[in-house]
Amino acid sequence: MKFFETSKYFSLKKSTYINLRWIAIIGQLITVNLTYFIFDIKFDLILENSIILIGTLSNLYLTYINKNTQLLDKTSFLFLLIDTLQLSCLIYLTGGIANPFSIFLIIPAIFSSSNLSFKSNLLLVAITILIIIFLSFFNQPLPYPVNEHFHVDGYYYYSIPISLIIALIFLNYFALTFGKESRIRKEALNKMEEIMSKEHELLSLGGQAAAAAHSLGTPFSTIKIITTDLSKQFKDNVEVKRDIDLLASQIDRCGEILKKLTLNPTIEDDFIDQNMTIVEYVVEIIKSFEETSKKEFILNFDQHSNPLNITKSIEIVYGLRNFIGNANKFSKSKVFINIKSDNEITEIIIEDDGEGYPNDVLRKIGEPYIKSYKSSVKSKSGLGLGIFIGKSLLEKNYANILCRNSETRSGAEVNIKWKNKDLLNL
Repeated sequence: MKFFETSKYFSLKKSTYINLRWIAIIGQLITVNLTYFIFDIKFDLILENSIILIGTLSNLYLTYINKNTQLLDKTSFLFLLIDTLQLSCLIYLTGGIANPFSIFLIIPAIFSSSNLSFKSNLLLVAITILIIIFLSFFNQPLPYPVNEHFHVDGYYYYSIPISLIIALIFLNYFALTFGKESRIRKEALNKMEEIMSKEHELLSLGGQAAAAAHSLGTPFSTIKIITTDLSKQFKDNVEVKRDIDLLASQIDRCGEILKKLTLNPTIEDDFIDQNMTIVEYVVEIIKSFEETSKKEFILNFDQHSNPLNITKSIEIVYGLRNFIGNANKFSKSKVFINIKSDNEITEIIIEDDGEGYPNDVLRKIGEPYIKSYKSSVKSKSGLGLGIFIGKSLLEKNYANILCRNSETRSGAEVNIKWKNKDLLNL
């Protein structure tokens, strides 16, 4: 197994990293020369500037010699290690861990936690900890005249490296945790965008199919007329007539297919072309599941007192389909859908008669890539992408989503609520 990773997730944008390094190098130059010439603090100025020159040369190498736009894991690790070692040399010559600028030693390792692989980050953290320990015991004294007035108790002095190490580990842990969650969410969002782009492609394909069907109508009609004439001419030739009749039947079949594809005023697909009420959305989605599922879908819209015609939205269709599909998957035999509305809000409540959300999933509901440890649902559970995608798409369209276990039935409940003014603005 290779120590360094080459994953797309573990790389640095070179231009951004170079700019950050220039800022650090300029800051070091200003700090070193300002303290020497303005504050009259004496140290080996030439050696200090020579060490800063090493960082400058490495950045020039990145700028003009390294041609990659992204720095992969190994390269990123090496340059972050150079940054750490260069700064540690500056700290070593100016008082070691007692130098107040020693806090900057932990920055490269923290930066690596969200940009490098776990192994590379762990190695850089370990090296940084060793450097902090080394600088606590081995260093040049603080420059004159600071060293004449700096006297602290041993407990206080050794608390400095301890606090730096604790801060390094603590900040790395949080950066790794949030970085991992960010990568997971990014991957799930990319998947959602991919699914929605396919939905748009299918609609576009449907439009192209309709155009083709419309164009093919005339030539098929011509062929139909010719086959009718040929059938009359060869009515005494049984074999030829049989072939002509077969050809005519296939033309009729093509005609039926064309009718299904055509989206014109005479043969129209209302679900695609027209604005719809929420009930019509749900009814069409239920129909699509009833063709493949043996579950019973019970739709109740007795309290739907304010039906609104809203703009057709692929996001709402796909979001509702995901939640209804999830209820269908985990129910025992029935899915209950209750639609309510008044002058202010429109609400859809989806319930099932299954086992409900397991406790270990319920507290993380809406996050992608989660699984239950409950054996009875583990075999049917996915990665949580359906709920994540449905929730993201509906919330994007102004919905408020509440997922919980039903108080009136045995299974799960999803409550989807819109303000009517938001629905009309879709």
